[in-house]
Amino acid sequence: MPPERRLDLTPCPSAAVRQLEEELGLSHVTAQVLVRRGFGDPASARAWLAADERHPPSAFAGMDEAVALVRRHVEAGSAIAIHGDYDVDGVCSTAILVRALRSLGAAPSWYLPSRSEDGYGLRAHTVARLAASGVKLLITADCAITAVEEVAAARAAGMEVLVTDHHAPRADGALPDAPIVHPSLCGYPCPDLCAAGVAHKLAEALGAPTAAEDLDLVALATVADVVSLRGENRRLVREGLQALRTTSKPGLRALMAVTRCDVPHLDARAVAFRLAPRINAAGRLQRADAGLELVLTADPDRALAVAEELDRVNHERRQVEQHMLFEAEAQVRDQAGAIAHVVAAEGWHPGVAGIVASRLAERHHRPAVVIALDGEGGATGSARSIPAFDLLGGLNACAEHLRRHGGHRAAAGMEIDPAAIDAFRAAFCAHAESVLTADDLVPVQRVDAVASGGDVGHALAEELTRLEPFGQGNPSVTLLIPAAQLADARPMGEGGSHVRFSVHAGGVRARAVAFGCDGRLPVACDTPADVAVALELNHYNGSTEPRLVLRHAQRCTPAPIDVVGEPEDHLAAALDVVDGPLEPPEPVVVPLTRGAVDRRGVGVAGTLAALVASGEPVLAVCSDTAARLPALSERLGGFALASWPAVEADPALAAPYTHVVAIDPPHWRGGAAHATVLAWGVPELHFARQIHEREYRLRDSLAALYRALRDAGGAQGERLAELLRGPGRPRSAALAGRLLRVLTELELVELDRSAGAVRVPAAQRTELERSAAYRAYQRRLEEGLAWLSEPTADAAARAA
Repeated sequence: MPPERRLDLTPCPSAAVRQLEEELGLSHVTAQVLVRRGFGDPASARAWLAADERHPPSAFAGMDEAVALVRRHVEAGSAIAIHGDYDVDGVCSTAILVRALRSLGAAPSWYLPSRSEDGYGLRAHTVARLAASGVKLLITADCAITAVEEVAAARAAGMEVLVTDHHAPRADGALPDAPIVHPSLCGYPCPDLCAAGVAHKLAEALGAPTAAEDLDLVALATVADVVSLRGENRRLVREGLQALRTTSKPGLRALMAVTRCDVPHLDARAVAFRLAPRINAAGRLQRADAGLELVLTADPDRALAVAEELDRVNHERRQVEQHMLFEAEAQVRDQAGAIAHVVAAEGWHPGVAGIVASRLAERHHRPAVVIALDGEGGATGSARSIPAFDLLGGLNACAEHLRRHGGHRAAAGMEIDPAAIDAFRAAFCAHAESVLTADDLVPVQRVDAVASGGDVGHALAEELTRLEPFGQGNPSVTLLIPAAQLADARPMGEGGSHVRFSVHAGGVRARAVAFGCDGRLPVACDTPADVAVALELNHYNGSTEPRLVLRHAQRCTPAPIDVVGEPEDHLAAALDVVDGPLEPPEPVVVPLTRGAVDRRGVGVAGTLAALVASGEPVLAVCSDTAARLPALSERLGGFALASWPAVEADPALAAPYTHVVAIDPPHWRGGAAHATVLAWGVPELHFARQIHEREYRLRDSLAALYRALRDAGGAQGERLAELLRGPGRPRSAALAGRLLRVLTELELVELDRSAGAVRVPAAQRTELERSAAYRAYQRRLEEGLAWLSEPTADAAARAA
């Protein structure tokens, strides 16, 4: 079974969120996302949204030398060969350089290695073959930064070499003796360029007319190679996706048609899950030349034929993957409890090992190595990692057991002697044991923002697209909808493996889907749940609507709520009302640094939870704490709770809190001035009216209390306190005091304040209006109901 997830919601300073809202005109939710992703000041957030970072090719140290080398060979008419790689990045970077050199008048050849016959990178036998064919300039694309000996052999054979790559160099620091164009080694301001990005910069430096035309290939490779979509990569992918939507390349247009892409709305996800796997499939199961031919061909008929071939190969790849994954899972079960998994078998296809390793790492949240034995004394492995584990560092630590290895923190490859697999497994697991903690092995569901039910509509879905492209380093946004309820669940898809349902929160119902869940939701539909979702625009049959995609859901397990401002001694508090001033004190408002934020009608739970997640102290103010606490404590927590009467009696109660949230409207006109956030909606407005009527419409309550005191023959101490509270839902101390005051003024009861006792004299008829207190309370009733009915109190909620 996959391990349970935990939600990761980092503190988010509310002042920074508010500043982005005001200065950039963003929603509360999008501002949270930017702050949590490190763009808390308006300048950095504005730059991120613009995605226009651009650096000249000359920012590569050594670019002038590389350009001079290439131009010299182009002008001399030398035989030039491009040596690429068999994945999407290798294919695209090779195509970019081929097209650039052709546009400059050269006629380059190319070589893409076979995964099964050559393995990764520049090999000695390939160098010898290229030298024998008369190549004078060898340009590598997406490889050779570790090929120190192979580059030396090429130079010894009479070839000049230009290395363009982006992978990590060798652990010993040795570099090829040749000009190098490498983003991190050459000090480029965006060190995360993929190989196609490097090739694009070289094409720009060469002045190739095709450089701007090939942004579609740059975007395709950048997404497929899972490099960080930050810095200049963000601009390259955003511009490249637009170029891909309007590309004139017959091969890319054919591939989009075959995969039934929604071309006008093509995004990074479509590239990653539709286009890239089919180009990769050729290099995984056969040779990568088909992918390169698809990209380079100018013949639409040939392009369609190759695209269909790649689609068939990808289907075959999926079947091979399923078979391997089934067998690998059986081995993982035998390794139960292992901190890392190393599985191996004959008959496994080395080209699919990386995908299976990814599936294992994702499903079990452990580093995973999948090794394919060739039956002839050789074995090739692919490895994938989890965020807390440096995979290349792990392989370096076990290098004595490997013939060859390379890669980076998250993905790597290797060659190994089959006899060394057991020793490697032991060493690899021992290294993982030394660097990983128990917490590292629990998958984390990152949360970018807390949203209310009223937030997750079309407008927010559109606004979140401004954060695209999504991918490595800029994952798609995850929203947490707290205290929600899942409903209307219905299986869908082939075999009912997915679920269509709705999410109810903040008085709003939103459509949602859950994919790959075997037709079951993780939380029962009648259970309050914290729900992590993606919000997307779903384009279907010519219409567009917002849709939630479930990422995680768990039962609400809130922190405690601290009730403040309520009297410890109910009887004493009631007697204080009898003796206190009849009219309320002159309103006192604690000074605030800014006006109240209006979140009325959006949803109380989401508003409260977002403020709690800021890490700053929060006070929620309601009409009645006793009535509100049971429902709130099942769903929300981590804040203090007070009633409006308590705040009215002691305004300083709110002073220690950064956020004072009015979850119910106050019962008097000036009360909202105490709040920093107005959060109520129509249901809360109705609740406030009910509580206000209960507290100040006294006729029925007076009759009930009088009968109880009369039947008891009077009371004092605990018995009096019990009668004042009343049966069922207890009366507040303030209400009990008001009732006792009116009864005392009407001489229906006699109060001995010092003894805390009440005596009931003989019954006599009287009019309630004889009591000054009753008349005053009646005025407060009418004033409060008028305020709670005014448009100023509920217009925003009704509009929402």
